[in-house]
Amino acid sequence: MTKRERCTAILLAAGSGSRMKSSVAKQFMLLGGKPLIWHSLQALERSEVIDDCLLVTGEADVPFVQREIVEAYGFSKVSAVIPGGAERWESVWKAMTCLRGRAGGARAEGYLFICDGARPFLTEKLLQDTYRAARRYRACVAAVPSKDTVKLSDGEGFAVSTPDRSRVWSIQTPQVFEAELILQAYLALGREREALAARGVRVTDDASVAELFTDVRVKLVEADYRNIKITTPEDLLAAESFLADEAD
Repeated sequence: MTKRERCTAILLAAGSGSRMKSSVAKQFMLLGGKPLIWHSLQALERSEVIDDCLLVTGEADVPFVQREIVEAYGFSKVSAVIPGGAERWESVWKAMTCLRGRAGGARAEGYLFICDGARPFLTEKLLQDTYRAARRYRACVAAVPSKDTVKLSDGEGFAVSTPDRSRVWSIQTPQVFEAELILQAYLALGREREALAARGVRVTDDASVAELFTDVRVKLVEADYRNIKITTPEDLLAAESFLADEAD
């Protein structure tokens, strides 16, 4: 693919992984003999789309990640390892602040790919597909149609409505945006987040930020059901099974 715009990945790996019930942070647990985060980094390293990567991890883990992950495995596209925040949006914002510093206040150019480090089955096809969609629509997210009927609850555990399943999608990453578009949206979030919290509005992903603070519609790009996020021990077992299938 001929590419004129710069594409930077922000890889988020700052979570504690408490639901894994392990003393080891999930991004460092082994999958196929490699740290979980290695798989996402390898996909970005090999990609024809991605030019560089900002790797966001826990503050205490920065030296370890730089030495034992980035340098040990030779990930040349990782331009910085930076400490994340307590919440996802803070980790993304810290990465964007790093990018703003590099740009010296100039307008952000190109596209940002915001990815979960705990999704080990990121593919080149998905990177290519989301890049094309971002160029056309300015904002897009990887997603898959829901396989299940979804119920909305009243907050007390009682169903109140059933959305049409044909219109329900499960959101994944990468979530890809024009760099300046998502940067300005996050600047607005920084100004408004306390007011949003007071109204009970939660920002759970980057698309939510774009939806709240821009007039750009976010395009859903059909991804792969194997593009799972490793959150629980059961997810790790499923991932091992996927790797075994690929090896056959």
